[in-house]
Amino acid sequence: MGVRRVFASFLLASVATVFSWPALAVPVAFDHARLIDGTGGIVKENITVVIDNGLIRSVGSTAPSDAQHIDLRGKTLLPALISDHSHVGLVQGTQGSSDNYTRANILAALQQYTRYGVLTVTALGLNKSPLFDDLRREQHAGKNPGADLFGVDQGISAPNGVPPDSLVKGLGPDQVYRPASPEEARQDVDKMVSEGTDLVKVWVDDFRNDVPNGKTYPKLSPTIYAAAIDEAHKHGTRVAVHIHDLDVAKSVVAAKADIIAHGVRDRPVDAALVSAMKRQGTWYIATLDLDEANYIFAEHPEWLNDPFLSAGLDPALRAQFSDPTWRMQTLSKPLTPASRYALEINQRNLMTLYRAGVHIGFGTDSGAAATRIPGFAEHRELALTVGAGLTPVEAITLATGNAAALLHLTDRGVIAAGKRADILIVDGAPDMNIAALDHIDQVWQRGVLINHGLTAK
Repeated sequence: MGVRRVFASFLLASVATVFSWPALAVPVAFDHARLIDGTGGIVKENITVVIDNGLIRSVGSTAPSDAQHIDLRGKTLLPALISDHSHVGLVQGTQGSSDNYTRANILAALQQYTRYGVLTVTALGLNKSPLFDDLRREQHAGKNPGADLFGVDQGISAPNGVPPDSLVKGLGPDQVYRPASPEEARQDVDKMVSEGTDLVKVWVDDFRNDVPNGKTYPKLSPTIYAAAIDEAHKHGTRVAVHIHDLDVAKSVVAAKADIIAHGVRDRPVDAALVSAMKRQGTWYIATLDLDEANYIFAEHPEWLNDPFLSAGLDPALRAQFSDPTWRMQTLSKPLTPASRYALEINQRNLMTLYRAGVHIGFGTDSGAAATRIPGFAEHRELALTVGAGLTPVEAITLATGNAAALLHLTDRGVIAAGKRADILIVDGAPDMNIAALDHIDQVWQRGVLINHGLTAK
């Protein structure tokens, strides 16, 4: 289509000079679209959506006479995806290391997210200041290509605790604070708040991951994490807590945690947790893909032939997935059956909490380990969410309107007049088959076409 070629050429010219978000000279009208608006409402057929000057101008109204038209017959328009729990700058190739925390590596990941239609990313801890703070401001202002960036600066965990060196080599006090007393925890929170952190992150997990006789790490004590939560709230800052087990989830909710940053994966949630979360308004992010990613690529080497996965694979990671020895070793690890169990319990608990009316966000822990592939992981999360029992529209709503609400972002996540023109267009009907969301046709960021289909690196 001629209009597409014009916009694609316009975009390439902009990036080739000094990157900015130029306002298009005329409005753009997407005609005959199937619309999933991010609110959880019914899918609308044959809708016209008009964008202008980076914003959505109208939905369902007649396009202005000067608009450029794009015919979306056979396609679905929806809000771009939003991640409430990811990481940046931790992985390069197959390895996690503190040395990977560079501007170039982070920006490359943020651009990869956009190729998959994920235009807002929350890096939930293990970040280095001032680089993270600078990049966050730059992405908010649209100074670089890539997803908008929110998140936590360093985060708080136990001395000698998680995340361990085996996950991210060389983690130090510039990426995670490890207070030995409530007073130190309060000081660490004060430091993060002074750096402008969007949230405070706390790890309360021994990292056994349900592996029988598995190695455990020291766990942050209740007095210390309660002090961190209390200090954050004094500053008006919310707290997200990394958990694994039901008992810990109950304890941190009792301590007034605002967000449970992983699903409960050791056993089914009970009425006491559901009641406490609803009473307090606690948000929940299941991160289903986290456990599946521990084994799924070893189980499905044929996925390497799928261009949708190939677009997100570093050559070293592709080589690892292709290695029969790596696949055999992965599938024989005690962690693999434990991860299958954790995923099953996590899916069941997600369904229970969702149907009970608990606030549910969306995230994957992508970028924290090599197999949690930025962008691809978010699409797997949607498929696993539908596998848990939610409808495709319910799952998409978690990743759009709900994800924005968790972050207190009122300018995105839904298709409505006045919102940011962060738009994902796919072939087919993802409300009928969530796999259609993988058939990306166009990605528009702030009203500019940044991606026309998904191609491998």
